[in-house]
Amino acid sequence: MFVLTVDQRSSRRDIDRVADLLTELQDVPLVRPFERTAGDEVQAVADDPALVVDLVLDLLRRERWSIGVGIGPVETPLPEQTRAGRGPAFEHARTAVERAKNAPGQVAAEGDDAEATADVDAALTLLATVVLRRTDQGHEAVDLARQGLSQARIAERLGISKQAVSQRLATAGWQAELAGRELVRRLLERADR
Repeated sequence: MFVLTVDQRSSRRDIDRVADLLTELQDVPLVRPFERTAGDEVQAVADDPALVVDLVLDLLRRERWSIGVGIGPVETPLPEQTRAGRGPAFEHARTAVERAKNAPGQVAAEGDDAEATADVDAALTLLATVVLRRTDQGHEAVDLARQGLSQARIAERLGISKQAVSQRLATAGWQAELAGRELVRRLLERADR
């Protein structure tokens, strides 16, 4: 199981962004939905490693959150309220989010298997580096590519040449993101065994 604990960065100097985040993520198919746990922090429970990767990358793009991924068992049955959950994955998520506040990319993972979790952590950091260096134009091209559009259709949508799309996707690290997503998914799966 995976527990995501997400803390708003610089919350004392910024408005409370938790309510908006909860609204934007309310339809994500989670085991337990994102819920405010305390102050400027939210938490959710997931069982799908691919969904965890999607959420981490979505949160990274927002550039306002420290993201902790806890890997491991949870006490069952899970209570209806996310914040009432217990178990090692919740404890690991707490440790991870604290470490994420000072980590490159503002993301960290913790779990029972130290070696497997270190691999997840390293891969998340590499993937975060790719995504966080991307320009708005790069994000725009990647978003369309993720929808399955061909480079010709992306070019048409953006009003640029196919060559310009190819260059944007290359500069944005699109192929590296695809490989990184799959790598992190597999590593999360392995770490949760």
